[in-house]
Amino acid sequence: MLVHRTTRPRPKDPDPSVFARVPPSFAVPRAAPAQLTVTWVGHASLLIQLGGMNILADPMWSDRASPVSFAGPKRWVPPGVAFEQLPPLDIILQSHNHYDHLDDTTVRRLARTHSNATWVLPLDLGSFVRKRGVRGEVIELDWWEERTLGPLRVAATPAMHFSSRGIGDRGDSLWCGFALREPGGGRRVYFAGDTGFHPEFGAIGERYGPFDVALLPIGAYEPRWFMRYLHMNPEEAVEAFRAVNARIMVPIHWGTFKLTDEAMDEPPARARAAWLAAGLPSDGYRQLAHGETLTM
Repeated sequence: MLVHRTTRPRPKDPDPSVFARVPPSFAVPRAAPAQLTVTWVGHASLLIQLGGMNILADPMWSDRASPVSFAGPKRWVPPGVAFEQLPPLDIILQSHNHYDHLDDTTVRRLARTHSNATWVLPLDLGSFVRKRGVRGEVIELDWWEERTLGPLRVAATPAMHFSSRGIGDRGDSLWCGFALREPGGGRRVYFAGDTGFHPEFGAIGERYGPFDVALLPIGAYEPRWFMRYLHMNPEEAVEAFRAVNARIMVPIHWGTFKLTDEAMDEPPARARAAWLAAGLPSDGYRQLAHGETLTM
């Protein structure tokens, strides 16, 4: 029997209370140069401490991922790190311009309170943050381009996605992930941003790996016929992990905003099952609660 997609039952979402939120334990004001920490704020927002620097990825502190405050996907779990708790920021990474990753209000707050931070963005996105008050250094990178910032080397990596914030601007700016590396064989972090599964993960691992930790999106993947070109499903995320040559996987892009059809608690369950089915070490999959800090 054929069932039209609009009449197919959708999985039931859990109560938001099932998503744990724990106090962060990152170092203040900075971690020791030899220490690596990753704190999941929620969705794709992370605080990374590497090489003695504080790095914020895809900052999003608003209640809705939307151009308006009264409609659009609403946050299920408060940010795991209060905005006022953020340590002095050195680098802010921005993967692309979708509302669940690039937030107007958050950018303006960061411009006021962390004016010394360097913003690293994909091509043609710098004007967005400058118009919202950022006065520090703004760096735009194409895929495979790199820049040295303090003790770190930052590279923009390919992603399969798109950009748009309205009607008629699709593809006007680039989208990307980021590879962060300390010199001389030091610690390495891969932040995939927002992406479908693509053939360049192996090349990213060869060029910038091996990574100590890969921060990979696992949510917003149904219906598959449409979302496969934009977002990995959990099984593809585990496959991407294996391709990029990393030691630990931290799943991101789940449990914060209801964006697609799958149940909110489905992505991590499927990711863990795929991890075990692949025969990977059990301690290599590190699913963080909102606010939780992984210290390495």
